[in-house]
Amino acid sequence: MSDALDALYSARPQDFTARRTELAAAAKRAGDAATAKQIGASRKPTVAAWVVNLVALKGTARAQLTDLRSRLRDAHAAMDGEAIRRLTTEQRRLVDELTRAGFVAAGITDPSAALRDDVVSTLQAAVADPEVLDRLGRLTRAEQWSGFGDFGVATAVTATRKPSAPAEPAQPARRGPSPAVKAALARQADADAALPELQSDLAAARLRVEDARRRLADAEQALRVTEEDYAAGKEASRAAAAAVKAARSGR
Repeated sequence: MSDALDALYSARPQDFTARRTELAAAAKRAGDAATAKQIGASRKPTVAAWVVNLVALKGTARAQLTDLRSRLRDAHAAMDGEAIRRLTTEQRRLVDELTRAGFVAAGITDPSAALRDDVVSTLQAAVADPEVLDRLGRLTRAEQWSGFGDFGVATAVTATRKPSAPAEPAQPARRGPSPAVKAALARQADADAALPELQSDLAAARLRVEDARRRLADAEQALRVTEEDYAAGKEASRAAAAAVKAARSGR
C-alpha cells in the first residue's frame, strides 16, 4: 500500500490519473481489493502539493521538519526568546533549502511567484501543524500557515518580552535610556503588538486566494465539460441530418 501510494504521489500531476488507474489495476490483479479501492479514491495533487510531496518522499525533509518542530515547541514551552529567534531563522533557511530542492526534483526551473509562495507556506505549515506534517507525501493541495498552531508568531512575540522588574534605586553612575532610545523601543513594542493581527490577516487573504483558485479551476473544468458536450451534440446533430438525407435519397 505505502509503496504504491508513494509511486502515485511521486507522479507528475499530468500523469497522475493514468498512474492511478495503472496502480489500482495492478492491486486488483494481485487480489488486494482494499488497496485498489484506496488508490482509486486518491485525489490528484496540485503542482505545489506535488513539489512538497516529492521533497518528503525522496529525501530527509520529513525528519528535518519533525526535528525543527520539536525544538521550536520546546523553546516556546520554555519561553526562551533567544532560542525562538535562532530557530525561526533556522526555519526560514530550512524551508528555503527544501523549496529549492523540491523544484529541482520536479524539474521546474522557473517557478511562478504564486507557486513558490504555495510551496513555502506548505512547508511552514508542516512545522507549525502536526497534521500537515503527518500528511507529507500525500498532500493534495497547498497548506497555509496562520502563524499559530501549537506555537507561532503571537507566542513568539509574547515569549520575547520579560516581565518588568521592580524599580531599583537610581545609581549616579548609571543613566537611563535616552529619549531617542525610548521612542525606538516604543515603536518596536507597537510593531510587535501588531504582528499577530497582521499575520492573521495575511493567512485569511491567502485562504481567500486559494479558494478563488479552486473555484476558478472548477469553473474551467465545467467549461471544458460543457464544450465537450456541445461538440458531441453538434456531431450527433450532423450525423442525424446525414442519416435523414440518406433515408430520403433511398426512397
